[in-house]
Amino acid sequence: MTQILVADDEEAPREQLLAALARAWPEAKVVAAAANGADAWDAFLEHGPQVCFLDIRMPGLSGIDVARRIGDQAQVVFVTAHGDHALDAFEAGAMDYLLKPVDPDRLAQAVQRLRARLSASTQVTAGTQALLQQLAEHVRRPPPLAVLQASVGRELRMIRTDEVIYFESDSRYTRVVHAEGDALLRTPLKDLLAQLDEQLFWQVHRSVIVNHRHIAAAVRLDDGNMLLRLRGRSETLPVSRHFQSLFKGQ
Repeated sequence: MTQILVADDEEAPREQLLAALARAWPEAKVVAAAANGADAWDAFLEHGPQVCFLDIRMPGLSGIDVARRIGDQAQVVFVTAHGDHALDAFEAGAMDYLLKPVDPDRLAQAVQRLRARLSASTQVTAGTQALLQQLAEHVRRPPPLAVLQASVGRELRMIRTDEVIYFESDSRYTRVVHAEGDALLRTPLKDLLAQLDEQLFWQVHRSVIVNHRHIAAAVRLDDGNMLLRLRGRSETLPVSRHFQSLFKGQ
């Protein structure tokens, strides 16, 4: 059974798409319906769906951001509004998109193409990744977070993000580890991801984001398991299968 993820920050279009999918692709199963990009990415890591319908413009992580993280691990169809200036890039590329409100005939065509790609195991090409990079330029993001406010006992510490070694989910909080110790953030890890410099911080597990400058080595334990050794530290960090492609080697 094909598993589907739907993400749209507006409830009415999201519910309309879910209803249209139930009619157009009744044998498929929607495993998650997310209201923002952070929840969409977290749901993807949890469920690993084969198809994702992503609204382009969502708070935090945009649909483009989520698609870039998904890479070749799933088929992506973007959902956007009439008049979106990102449409020009779609017309010139090969990625599927749907306009809101979703037209049943257009959705049926998209479903037909998706079935064909899934049957042929067609993966995202390098050209598609270049298109995603082009689309990302149409979606403005705020500058990366520079300073964190973290709790240590009764103190509220100011921690520069470039001094962070790694972040780790800790129940309802996020544990931030830096050279002088560790502290707790009230921001969930999935929401923090959208605020960090993606050139500096790599997500390597659903519950771990690491400053890549502190990675000493990636160790493959067997076909399905990998861990990271850190510079000057005794602990190791897990790498889930979704992120092992970061450490392919040459």
